[in-house]
Amino acid sequence: MSFRHRSAASAAASRAPFDDRRTSSSIGTLATAFVVGGVATWLALGAGRTARAQLPGPADSAPLMRAPLQVVAPVDIQRYAGVWHEQARLPNRFQRQCAGPVTAEYTPQPDGTLQVINRCVRPDGNFDEAVGTARVVPVAGQPGAGRLEVRFAPSWLSWLPMVWGDYWILKLDRDYQVALVGTPDRQYLWVLSRAPRLEDDALQAELDYAASLGFDTAKVVLTAR
Repeated sequence: MSFRHRSAASAAASRAPFDDRRTSSSIGTLATAFVVGGVATWLALGAGRTARAQLPGPADSAPLMRAPLQVVAPVDIQRYAGVWHEQARLPNRFQRQCAGPVTAEYTPQPDGTLQVINRCVRPDGNFDEAVGTARVVPVAGQPGAGRLEVRFAPSWLSWLPMVWGDYWILKLDRDYQVALVGTPDRQYLWVLSRAPRLEDDALQAELDYAASLGFDTAKVVLTAR
């Protein structure tokens, strides 16, 4: 996830008309500096990960950690759309400032993508918000597989592979009420639910399943409510 600062006190005011061109220009400038300036770093990190992946891992955990993750299939994107409340996550740099409730809202677009709006409350009571795009990644032999990519950089940078992040739906109940989302490298993990608060036993069941997939659930933090 990626967030930008926004005052909670201005939430009502945010519904008023604003200067799209000025806002888009500012966001585009900042995003460009971040993405272009980070290309070399991403490439270096990618090379490092490739090199590490070629080294043998610990014998006891290697079979589990090397097993390819499977995604839910099929996923009805129209049913998946809407508001989800984060219940737990593996710590990540994008959400360091999040100290309160976190939500993700997905809205289908005419071109088949999803608009993504992530929001979280900061320690000072203000909140951060990020608007991005999600797209479905086709998987051979699995029509409608829940493998997506998410981008928060400007659309004109969408051709750069490094601006897209993996978003894999690893578990989803038949009523589309609880979802387990992660990345194939097992570094990112989120438990999402339609309800603002998920029952403790239901949350533990999701975490137990994530642990069975090789995620380090001992590091998971519960989302403040």
